[in-house]
Amino acid sequence: MANNKEEITTILERDGYLDQEIPKGTNLVEEIKRMKKEKNAVILGHYYIEAELQDISDFVGDSLALAQEAERTSADLIVFVGVHFMAETAKIINPSKKVILPDLKAGCSLAESAPIDKFREFKAQYPDHKVISYINCTADLKTETDIVCTSSNAVKIVNSFPDDAKLIFGPDKNLGNYINSLTGRSMVLWDGACMVHEEFSVEKIVDLMDQHPDAEMIAHPECEKPVLILAKHIGSTSSLLSYVQTSSAKKFIVATESGILHQMKKACPDKIFIPAPANDSTCACNDCSYMKLNSMRKLYLCMKNELPEITLSPEVIEKARKPIERMLKIS
Repeated sequence: MANNKEEITTILERDGYLDQEIPKGTNLVEEIKRMKKEKNAVILGHYYIEAELQDISDFVGDSLALAQEAERTSADLIVFVGVHFMAETAKIINPSKKVILPDLKAGCSLAESAPIDKFREFKAQYPDHKVISYINCTADLKTETDIVCTSSNAVKIVNSFPDDAKLIFGPDKNLGNYINSLTGRSMVLWDGACMVHEEFSVEKIVDLMDQHPDAEMIAHPECEKPVLILAKHIGSTSSLLSYVQTSSAKKFIVATESGILHQMKKACPDKIFIPAPANDSTCACNDCSYMKLNSMRKLYLCMKNELPEITLSPEVIEKARKPIERMLKIS
């Protein structure tokens, strides 16, 4: 088996993996459910995938919840409908399980903003610092990390260190800045960001707020500071979902990937959710193109062939698992 993403992708493209024909009349939902039972598989889906994929997943959640679910699953096969670093995390946590991902090209702009060689050079400048890495990073970067965090538990993780601890936080500078503001820390930040959360237009959001004065603005902490200043509530994807269920407001402007609106509408059918607009004038919302590479067709082929499989070396798994386990223990 190939041992890196690029090599596996090349092999799959050469073999025409995603061009395989599906028999006419195939009910993809029924077939996926049948294979799930036959293969003792669990489908883990992120909040940002398409609605139909969320609905067929056994568990839908944010990065922390999905990591916890991957750790405790008794399934033989983990089907991760999300992006590459998430499937890597599942493999690291539960290496005895086979982990597959519908499309290996489903990457992450944030994870890719921190190449391991450049990060090692950066880390070497601060030899007396501990490293906290946002879970949205590669397995290789996790091997250079003391503890991992998610947006759900970042403050708790940071506060687990003594007040005078010297810390590096990466790869998301916006989340790092936000945590610094909450904790009073001055962590050294890697200069990385999520292209989805950086593309929100402050001007258009202000216009929306003027048009909907009864709406509450809520935002993910990966957004830039000018967007966060406008927000009534700032939190992880799961925090945003919880907030709209408990708030007395009936209308919300939501500044994160629009896939979460599906769960919000299911939880609160009597409320109105407006996706915050991006800078691109042709777009009324802000979608992650990587997440949207997942599809029902690819999920079907993935489960049928049990490919593409996530493979990592034992050395990477051993080194990367320690900081994740530290996070899960605290969480």
